[in-house]
Amino acid sequence: MDRRKFIINSVIGTTAMVTLNSFMKSFSNQKFANEIMPVLFVGHGNPMNAIEKNDYHNKWAELGKTLPRPKAILCVSAHWLTKGTQVTAMEKPKIIHDFGGFPQELFDVQYPVNGSPEFAKETQMLITKTKVQSDFEWGLDHGTWSVLLPMFPNADIPVFQLSIDYSQPPQYHYDLSKELTALRKKGVMIIGSGNIVHNLGMIDWGGKAYDWAIEFDEKIKKLIDERDHSAVINYDKLGRIAQLAVPTNDHYLPLLYSLALQEKNETISYFNEKCEMGSMSMRSLIIQ
Repeated sequence: MDRRKFIINSVIGTTAMVTLNSFMKSFSNQKFANEIMPVLFVGHGNPMNAIEKNDYHNKWAELGKTLPRPKAILCVSAHWLTKGTQVTAMEKPKIIHDFGGFPQELFDVQYPVNGSPEFAKETQMLITKTKVQSDFEWGLDHGTWSVLLPMFPNADIPVFQLSIDYSQPPQYHYDLSKELTALRKKGVMIIGSGNIVHNLGMIDWGGKAYDWAIEFDEKIKKLIDERDHSAVINYDKLGRIAQLAVPTNDHYLPLLYSLALQEKNETISYFNEKCEMGSMSMRSLIIQ
């Protein structure tokens, strides 16, 4: 091959390779852009579920083996209530043992996961309904780590939290969460952590679930299945069973953050469908 032909072939080959690499990169980016992370609502219940090998713990562990691996996890926990909305933005969030009266074994638990300042900033940019403040003090409360410890035990996925502005009505939280949709397409798994039925004043540690607890839990499931999100948001219109099941809505609001992210073509499946301790529902769901 003469020098002229060699140079032409080399240039064509290099150009083709660059074009191919660009195409493959574009295809890869497009493929990821079309993927969307599932959304979870988890009834977290008793903090001891983090370390007791019971049905709830075991189901969380099982799920962790089947769920797609996210780039990061954003958790909206019932246990971080603020005036205004905040997002944890630190590199290394501390683990908060925000409870009392439990065995030392539970207080010894650590979950040394990284935070995600990058996705925290992305969250602040996406939310226009309010100004989201950066937080460098809170960390991860038990509504987050008690669930993630069994689900992702290696603590190798960055985790950050979004607070709940407890001064705002339910509709506000549902609408705010809709602004987080883009995160799902960027590899962030969003988890609401609370309980549909949560009345600590009527807890019966060894007792059967009250009839009103079962009725409210099943009513909310029916509304979810019917995609009647408006009725789920306005749960207080369900009368006395709602007053008993949701005396304060701190544990209920994370459900709205999850439901708001359901796309038209997505279905919901349930796990841990059980009411226990008289007045607590462990019903959990996956949107995908």
